[in-house]
Amino acid sequence: MMMNATIEQLRTLKLQGMANALNDQLSQAGMTAMSFEERLTMLVDQEVHLRDDKRKARLLKQAHLKYPQACIEDIDTRSGRGLERKEVMSLALGEWVQSGHTVLITGPTGAGKSWLACALAQYACRRGHSVYYQRVPRMGEELRIRHGNATFGKWLIQLAKTEILVLDDWGMAGIDAQTRADLLEIIDDRSACKATIITSQLPIEHWHAWIGDATIADAILDRIMQRNHRFTLTGDSLRQKPKSIKKEPKPDPS
Repeated sequence: MMMNATIEQLRTLKLQGMANALNDQLSQAGMTAMSFEERLTMLVDQEVHLRDDKRKARLLKQAHLKYPQACIEDIDTRSGRGLERKEVMSLALGEWVQSGHTVLITGPTGAGKSWLACALAQYACRRGHSVYYQRVPRMGEELRIRHGNATFGKWLIQLAKTEILVLDDWGMAGIDAQTRADLLEIIDDRSACKATIITSQLPIEHWHAWIGDATIADAILDRIMQRNHRFTLTGDSLRQKPKSIKKEPKPDPS
């Protein structure tokens, strides 16, 4: 009876992991042979693991990744894709996030650029890093809304604190002057301190022309290119193509 009350008190204190672990200990006969210190250590470990799992799940949900199920363990490195598993794993396991590096992923449509970006970001979430995903073609409209409702400044501060920003489909559609200026603010806040992943069909040598304004383009690219890792994907599209429907032969009228 006393232990039941203790379990409820742990739940009231929001120590759900310890409460569950204590409840499990009460149903295991062998636990009585363990010392108080050993049992307490197991309770604390369970609480730490539960909180860690919840935090990782929350980070992944907040990231809004296009492919939240993408995992670096499932990366397709078959011949002809221009992708080496050793290179990807070396980056994923390295200190690129803490060092504020940029990852540039280019290649033709369907080559798996967005998937690779999401896989790197998803693994970063699993390691406890915050992530935010944004498709660049939709950024202009979102920025206009934020300027209109006076939330842009607050959002910019929040984005600057996010450890990894994923900018997907960079260079796919034109940008106006306001979006160009806002993009510089976003990139400048991250320069040399926060990590960024950029995917693009457009080769890097054409990014300056895409940005448009020479002064702003120089400033953005200077910040992006300071410390970067590049993946250039090749090969046919990985997207499943619709199967052609066989036409039934027309009956012979004779």
